Amino acid sequence: ITGEIIINPDGNIDTANSKFTVDVSTLLTDSSMRDNYVARNILQSNQYPQAVFVPTQTSGLPAVIPQSGNLTFQLIGNLTIRNVTKTVTWNVTGSITNGAATGIATTSFTFEDFSLNQPSVPVVLSVVDKITLTITIGLKPAAN
Repeated sequence: ITGEIIINPDGNIDTANSKFTVDVSTLLTDSSMRDNYVARNILQSNQYPQAVFVPTQTSGLPAVIPQSGNLTFQLIGNLTIRNVTKTVTWNVTGSITNGAATGIATTSFTFEDFSLNQPSVPVVLSVVDKITLTITIGLKPAAN
């Protein structure tokens, strides 16, 4: 995952310069066989190698980011997977120490939300129609 988020002095996100890009061939589950299936058949990573998230707004983030302490907020934006773009909300929890932040961001959606084929595997009774993405994040203030 590469990217950055730029927050303007007024607290709004600079959407023209904020973007995160994910190489979908690097996504991992607890099974390498599943990873290969997801990359080839669901995400079609050979044809659509990247997923892109463009943050557009926050909810619950203080206007002035503290230099230390815990934070919980939502990051809202447009997620594009296989050329389908939908608005998603990431729930973010983390902490800040000396201006550097670490945390976890989570979002969920269905296969249908992004026109993805829900897997049908004969040896599996069913596949839940809920995809949950969890990202461990580390942010530091930009150098002036």
